[in-house]
Amino acid sequence: MPDFGRVAVLMGGASSEREVSLMSGNGVLAALRNRGIDAHAFDPSERDLADLRREGFARCFIALHGRGGEDGTVQGALEVLGLPYTGSGVMGSAIGMDKWRTKMIWLSAGIPTPRYRILEASDDWSAVADDLGLPLIVKPAREGSTLGLTRVARVDQLPAAYRLAADRYRDLALAEEFIAGAEYTAGILGDTALPLIRIDAPAGNYDYQNKYFSDDTRYLCPCGLNAAQEAELQAVSLKAFRLVGASGWGRIDIMLRADGSPFLLEVNTSPGMTGHSLVPMAARAAGISYEDLCVRILAMTMEPRGD
Repeated sequence: MPDFGRVAVLMGGASSEREVSLMSGNGVLAALRNRGIDAHAFDPSERDLADLRREGFARCFIALHGRGGEDGTVQGALEVLGLPYTGSGVMGSAIGMDKWRTKMIWLSAGIPTPRYRILEASDDWSAVADDLGLPLIVKPAREGSTLGLTRVARVDQLPAAYRLAADRYRDLALAEEFIAGAEYTAGILGDTALPLIRIDAPAGNYDYQNKYFSDDTRYLCPCGLNAAQEAELQAVSLKAFRLVGASGWGRIDIMLRADGSPFLLEVNTSPGMTGHSLVPMAARAAGISYEDLCVRILAMTMEPRGD
């Protein structure tokens, strides 16, 4: 076991994903302590980040989700403090959090992703529906955990979906072509794409409740694809992850049409580490326990950053 020194597990924060972050952080904290690592909880919404230096922390495990923790903000602060941290750097975190700019990068490199447009309050909603088809998805461009997401089946539902994303979540509202098919996720650990997981949510609705609190969602690993299909999706996921500047560990979400056409939805640079979370499941399928996964992620803070 490397000498990691005093480790801060950053959790909580002030984002709309605070509840999930606390679950992730407490899981990581327990895992690291079980391995004899001097780990301590640290909530940036309640503490000054400068306390990390004052209290002798040597490195940070980022278990924050959403704005302020996953978008490059805390990563930049830790860079200024000179403290190593887990996951992607400033650029990869900022781009990965921004679904709009992620899509632009992926499309420029030929990575398949659903067609989209950024919505404005003055938009012709019928024209939006004609362009992307119905049903379609409306979501905030810089939120996670499906918060603020609406599946729109009728044109008259578009204004409310727009207001939810743009006003309640104070964000750009992104409308996206709906991809009918099976949902998969690819966990990334270092330079490796972990075994794919197929997600079978009730009524196909993998929302906040079904992600974190429901026992009705089924997770299939092995995912049911043949070896060649799975390897192809793993390869494109790893490429897409690197294209946005992400590094360390993370997750790519994928939809697969019945004809086998893949569409990458988004990148997660600080995925959940709860009992329902996907990267720990994929790691377990690869023979990596939850505790080993936490230690391996933390060990990357001892390597030179390549981003």
